[in-house]
Amino acid sequence: MKRLILTILVCAGTSPSMAADARAINGAAALAVAGAVAPYSPLLPAVYKKAVEAIFDGHADSPFKDAITITADKIVCRTSNVDITARSCELTFGKSTEKLTGRAANEIYATLAMAGIPSDGAAGSMFESLSKLDCTLDPAALKDKGGGGATCNYEPAN
Repeated sequence: MKRLILTILVCAGTSPSMAADARAINGAAALAVAGAVAPYSPLLPAVYKKAVEAIFDGHADSPFKDAITITADKIVCRTSNVDITARSCELTFGKSTEKLTGRAANEIYATLAMAGIPSDGAAGSMFESLSKLDCTLDPAALKDKGGGGATCNYEPAN
């Protein structure tokens, strides 16, 4: 089986180490991920949370000149197609974990799905998860309204 996987990776022009590398999200999807995660980060000062909220709300004329970085160690969101009322997310920031349910969890789940984070599922549950999220917002580039200024890198959940 390992030989088959290696063969598929080689034929696809990748290596096993490339398959585990960080992935990138850019543009509008990256801004959405950063905007959805920022309010829950205990690592992000309130003034930066307000700036990210304003930018995500369409007010790109941020007073900040330096890049704003939003990070999370791990995000795991779950919905169910059996118990359709079940929605939850756990966002881990260092030693702190934010547990969300309902609408807040659905917003994070849907944003990750929209951004192209690969889904997973088992026995009536659907998951969106990632690790080592690192988003950067460049206020000057966002102010130019040219489609750039937001990038996120992440690794698949471990």
